[in-house]
Amino acid sequence: MSKFRNYFSETITEMTQNVTWPTWKELQSNSLIVVIASVIFALLVFAMDTVFGITGTTTSAWKGAIGFIYSFF
Repeated sequence: MSKFRNYFSETITEMTQNVTWPTWKELQSNSLIVVIASVIFALLVFAMDTVFGITGTTTSAWKGAIGFIYSFF
């Protein structure tokens, strides 16, 4: 039990005294970068899915996201 208590005591000391936490402004700016990069990556994957789904073979069961949407019309 002493090792367990010692581990948590050292962890708390490390997190409160030795870690440099980002400021609120840095946190907001980094979060914005992650959101923008995620949206760009999602659009890239959607575009690749659409292109390869439409230009793929017609015997394929998967026609991409746009092909799936077009099947309803």
